[in-house]
Amino acid sequence: MVKRPGRERGRSRSRRSPRRALLQRPQGPSSPHERGSTVRDRPAGLAHRGLPALREVFFAARHQRCWVHKARNVTNALPKSAQPGVTKAMQEIYNAEDRAHAEKAIEAFAKTYGAKWPKAVAKIADDRDELLAFYDFPAEPWIHLRTTNPIESTFSTVKLRTKVTRGAGSPASALAMVFKLVESAQVRWRAITGAHLVALVRSGARFENGVMVEREETAAA
Repeated sequence: MVKRPGRERGRSRSRRSPRRALLQRPQGPSSPHERGSTVRDRPAGLAHRGLPALREVFFAARHQRCWVHKARNVTNALPKSAQPGVTKAMQEIYNAEDRAHAEKAIEAFAKTYGAKWPKAVAKIADDRDELLAFYDFPAEPWIHLRTTNPIESTFSTVKLRTKVTRGAGSPASALAMVFKLVESAQVRWRAITGAHLVALVRSGARFENGVMVEREETAAA
């Protein structure tokens, strides 16, 4: 069953609108100590309005950058002849077995391409902490945590329908259309791998390279 998502009509360029939308989520606001991860791209609107609100509401969460968008931004800064090699090098980073190997892959990436295309390399090196945040979570859902694809695929049907209808009309009709389209599309969704582990993460269990090492209460004892 699809639950009504939080929503807020944007009326200004401040962080208040996205903050209200986050706080009115069906499950309510996060507790001060709730753990988890947010996965995002970094468009201009999010950087200036949504991101500060995201950090305020989910202040205990780790922030993971989307590798699909990051890879696209990197290759767009390169000549076409260099793109296949760079794409393979980035795959070596985010498919590494653990953080240490991923860090080594980033160093190799910088050594190979830094002299010719420093701006492209900086897009990876400057955001390495957020690009590798998924290593601090269970290994089973890494494939979902590395990108915003689970979110974007959810709304791909909605985007397609909106293009056909050239808009959604009033806010009420837009909400009804989105709900029915998502309700219909959910039968084709892939289940999240390791969904049962979310409760462990939220309760404070600590993971290193995908493996649980301790629970918060155990460490405190």
